[in-house]
Amino acid sequence: MPELVSYDPATGAQLWSAAFGDVGAEVARARAAFPEWVAMAAAKRIELCRRFTNQVKVREQAFAELIARETGKPLWEARTEVESVIAKVDISVKAFAERTGQRKMDSALGGSMALRHKPHGVMAVLGPYNFPAHLPNGHIIPALIAGNTIVFKPSEKTPAVGAMLIECLHSAGVPEGVVRLLIGGPDEGKALVEHEDIDGVLFTGSASTGIAINRRLASRPDKILALEMGGNNPLVVWDTPCIQDAATLIIQSAFTSAGQRCTAASRLIIKDSVYDAVISETKKMADRLIVAEPFADPQPFMGPVIDNQAADGLTDSFLYLLSNGGKVIKHLVRPIDDRPFLSPAIIDVTAMKERPDVELFGPLLQVVRVSDFDEAIAEANNTRFGLSASLIGGSPQHYRQFWANIRAGIVNWNKPTNGASSNAPFGGVGLSGNHRPSAYYAADYCAYPVVSSEIEQPRASIGIGLTQA
Repeated sequence: MPELVSYDPATGAQLWSAAFGDVGAEVARARAAFPEWVAMAAAKRIELCRRFTNQVKVREQAFAELIARETGKPLWEARTEVESVIAKVDISVKAFAERTGQRKMDSALGGSMALRHKPHGVMAVLGPYNFPAHLPNGHIIPALIAGNTIVFKPSEKTPAVGAMLIECLHSAGVPEGVVRLLIGGPDEGKALVEHEDIDGVLFTGSASTGIAINRRLASRPDKILALEMGGNNPLVVWDTPCIQDAATLIIQSAFTSAGQRCTAASRLIIKDSVYDAVISETKKMADRLIVAEPFADPQPFMGPVIDNQAADGLTDSFLYLLSNGGKVIKHLVRPIDDRPFLSPAIIDVTAMKERPDVELFGPLLQVVRVSDFDEAIAEANNTRFGLSASLIGGSPQHYRQFWANIRAGIVNWNKPTNGASSNAPFGGVGLSGNHRPSAYYAADYCAYPVVSSEIEQPRASIGIGLTQA
C-alpha cells in the first residue's frame, strides 16, 4: 500500500510516514458512531472535549516541537498554536450555548414553542498546513460539541500534526469512531468531499481548492459547506507621527509565519507624503529579521516556507513583478539553494499597469503609492478577495470612512491584519469565504435550528368549513 511521507522543510529530512487511508471505510466508521454520539448528553460531549485539552497539555512541548518541525515555523510560534488548541474548547462551549442554545418561545395556539439545534451528521474537515493543529481544531471541537462525527483529512504536507491531534482526542475518551483520521493527498480529499454519506464539508485552504469543492457540491444544497479561503489583504498607511510603530505593524502583518497566513498583508498602500519615512524604517527592520530553522538560538522571527515548491513559486512571482514594472525595495533572497528559506521581500508595484490579484502566501510585500484617501480605499478594494484589511494612522474620520467602505470581514485600525481572536467570528467575503465565518461563529455551521410546537395532550378543533353533524 502506498505511503504518505512528511518532511522537515528546514532540513529536508523525512519526518513521518503512514499508509494512505480508505475513504469509504473511514466515512462508514464515522456514520456508525453517529447515533450513539448524538444521543449522548451535550454535557458529556463537552466533558470529553475538556479532557482533550488535558491530553494536549500533557503533550504540550512535544506537540509544539512537532508543529515546528513539520511546518518550519519557529518554536515560539508553534507554542502559541498549541495554546490556541487548548483555549478552543472553552471558547467553543461558550459559543455553543450562546449561538445554538435551547429556548422557549410564545405559542399562539396553546402549549409551547421550542427552539433547539441538531447536528448535521458526518462532517468532513479538510485542514491546511500553515496552522495544522489550530485551524482544523477550530472546526472539529465545535462540531463534536454539537453532536457531529468527523472524518478529518489533514494537509498532505502536515499529516503528523493531524495524527497527534486525533491521538489526543482518542486518548481523552472520544470514541475512535467519532473522530476518524484520513491520511491522503488531493485524490482522497476529493473522494471525501464527494462521498454520498458526508453531510457537510468544513474547509480551510486555498481559493482554487475551495472553489473546486463548491462546484462539486453545487447540486447538493442539503450538504452544509463552510469555506475559509484566504486573501490578498491590504494594509493602508496614512498620516501618523509613529513611524517606527507603523513599520512594526507592517512587518508583523506581512512576515509573521513567513507570510503564510491567510490574513497576512500582501499589499501595502501608502500615502505619498509618508512613503519615504515609513518605507525606510520598514526596510531597516526587515533587514534585521532573523530567518533560520525553528530551534535556532536566538529564536528566529521567520522559518522557511513549507517546501521547495512554494519557495520556487514565490521566487517566480517576485521575478514576474520585477520584470513587469516593479521596483525592488528589498530583494527576495534564497540563502540555501535546496531549502525553502526566503528572506522577507518588498517591491514597489505602483508602476505596474496590471497587478496580479492572487494570494502569494509567503514573505513578499507589494507596495502601492497613492495621493488621496479615496484612491487608497479603491486600491485596497481592487481584489476579488475580502478577508482582512487594516488602516495605520489617519484620524477617527478616516477610520470611519475606511470601515464603512472597505470590503473585508476583518477590519482593523492601528493593528496588524493578522492575529484575529478566536473569541470573535472569523471570515471574509468574495473569494475569501462563503459567508460562513469560523472561530466563535463555527457553532452556526455545526448545527441547524429546529422549531417545535409542543403540547402534552392532543387538542384540536375545526371551527369553520364543516357540514352539520
